[in-house]
Amino acid sequence: MDGSRDFIQWLGQDMALKILLCLEDPSDLVRTSAVSRSWRHFVIANGLCKKLCLRKFPEASSFARVIESKNTVETVASGTDDSVERAYLEREHRVYASLSRDLTISKIENCISDAICASSTDNYPEESITNTLDPSDRVGHRASYWSSKGERNPSAPETLIYKLASQLCLITELHVHPFQAYFQFGFPIYSAKAVRFQIGHPKVPLDLESDERDELLEVQHFSDDEFVWTYSSQNFQWFRGESLANVKLPEPVLCIGGILKVELLGRVQTQEMDGQYYICITNVQAIGRTLSPAFDVEMIDEWGKCTLKYDPERMCDPSPAEILEAESSSRSHIHRFSESIRTWEQIILNTFRELDR
Repeated sequence: MDGSRDFIQWLGQDMALKILLCLEDPSDLVRTSAVSRSWRHFVIANGLCKKLCLRKFPEASSFARVIESKNTVETVASGTDDSVERAYLEREHRVYASLSRDLTISKIENCISDAICASSTDNYPEESITNTLDPSDRVGHRASYWSSKGERNPSAPETLIYKLASQLCLITELHVHPFQAYFQFGFPIYSAKAVRFQIGHPKVPLDLESDERDELLEVQHFSDDEFVWTYSSQNFQWFRGESLANVKLPEPVLCIGGILKVELLGRVQTQEMDGQYYICITNVQAIGRTLSPAFDVEMIDEWGKCTLKYDPERMCDPSPAEILEAESSSRSHIHRFSESIRTWEQIILNTFRELDR
């Protein structure tokens, strides 16, 4: 050990940064920071956990600042400039490391928790948007679906808006199930021509526990003015006759603000009794990861800038199955990290041997 050298000091800052930024798993970066005090200082001082998080989840660039419940900048404001800066960097390291981990290992599930409103509803409440929260197309002895109002124009769009289970969700897939009218001749499917998804936040906090909920659900003419949309997907075509639109997003999207809008673009099916075009949806799901209650956001402006809040005391306790899965994953990561270290050592040694020649 007396003749050993710290490879970060040996290589220099630029080369060491280039190597450590090749890490893909946040757990590997946390383990790197636990090797020694000098490595921990290097990881924290260069904000590597934040850089990794932004690389994997670009939407995190909306976080203008981070606040940890028991460690804010104000608590060390009386110290020197260096101590304030060090405390700020250490806090960012903890918060972004925890955020990246939660975005990687939290349970995959349907992230929609409630329905907010639809741009139109044909028969309220029988055909309300709340029916789309149930995956079944029948409840009891009646059909369960949302239906738009009829339109003569087949290009007329419709909009469904939902509340997500958390202010921060990582969405990977969206499922939209159109209704097939089994009680009509020919069993027609009332789908749309295309579907698009938007993510955002309300301008004013919504209180869905009050009468406001019923007012929103009953509204027949919807306005986007109540929300700010910070992400919009491409248009996904819906082929005529498809009974389910499963859209896997090109890259997982970090949803900040807790609101999902489903835009149904164009109509394909008329109703025989009135000759008008309708869109009817049985179920909508946003598949992804809902973050722990330890994380929350506070919007700063209407362009999506926000404060990321972190309260480690609100971290959910994992179930026994999740603990076993995490331990298995951890062993795999440790083995992979060890292999990576050996590979880096071999590359570095070979490089210097070539230089010696």
